Amino acid sequence: MTGSAGVPPANGNAGVPPAEDAGRMPAFPGRWHSRGYLPHFDKPGLIQSITFRLFDSVPGDVIEKWKRELEWTEYMAADDPKAFELRKRIEDYSDQGYGECWLRRDDCASVMQSALLHFDADRYHLIEWCVMSNHVHVLIETLPGHPLETILHSWKSFSSKECNRILKRTGRFWMKEYFDRYVRNQKHFDTVVDYIRQNPVKAGLCKRPEDWKWSSAGTQVLPGTQASCLQMGTQASRLHTEEQAGRLRSREHPLTQNHSTYKTGAS
Repeated sequence: MTGSAGVPPANGNAGVPPAEDAGRMPAFPGRWHSRGYLPHFDKPGLIQSITFRLFDSVPGDVIEKWKRELEWTEYMAADDPKAFELRKRIEDYSDQGYGECWLRRDDCASVMQSALLHFDADRYHLIEWCVMSNHVHVLIETLPGHPLETILHSWKSFSSKECNRILKRTGRFWMKEYFDRYVRNQKHFDTVVDYIRQNPVKAGLCKRPEDWKWSSAGTQVLPGTQASCLQMGTQASRLHTEEQAGRLRSREHPLTQNHSTYKTGAS
């Protein structure tokens, strides 16, 4: 892991029980892949919390310095205090608005939000999102035939091309790595939703979550527009996932690991 979860743990571990069996293969079908980073488990039906950032939001040498200070290792458990501290430092750094912060522009933020909404209910169920000035938080339920890695590639590839066109620039736009963490239970689900909605408030960008228009909390349905179709689909997806989250009240997710990872994607 080389970045921030974007989700503060509840009771020290984001509402997820300690990973007693960390490193063990799950007992049901799924797909593991690594590419030199922490192994990532991708299975349809998981509710995934995702954070990805602009390439200059946190300088690489700053992250490496923190890793050395914390004696961070590649396969450190997600609920390890050192791993949590690294995530917290990166999240706090990002919220201070370092870098060019291209997503602060309405035209670029609109491109990013449209990209998230475009395949809602087709490739994934979009539950919550928030486009910040230099990073994006998303909560989705994955669907069969659409691995998380390809979803991220689609978002980042489209938005980087369109935003670079708007900005009249070329080159890297996104940090290659992205963070993902599956939601284990109702408590974790509620924690993630609240964090995403409160993120712009915490960063001092607005007073209430609903005041931030580049987010699920601030999105308004406008009857008779193309956007309204996308947004109404998103609302239906949110209701669908709330039903699934409700099922988490009676049982924990069958995965036994408190798993999180950074993966590479389009930049």
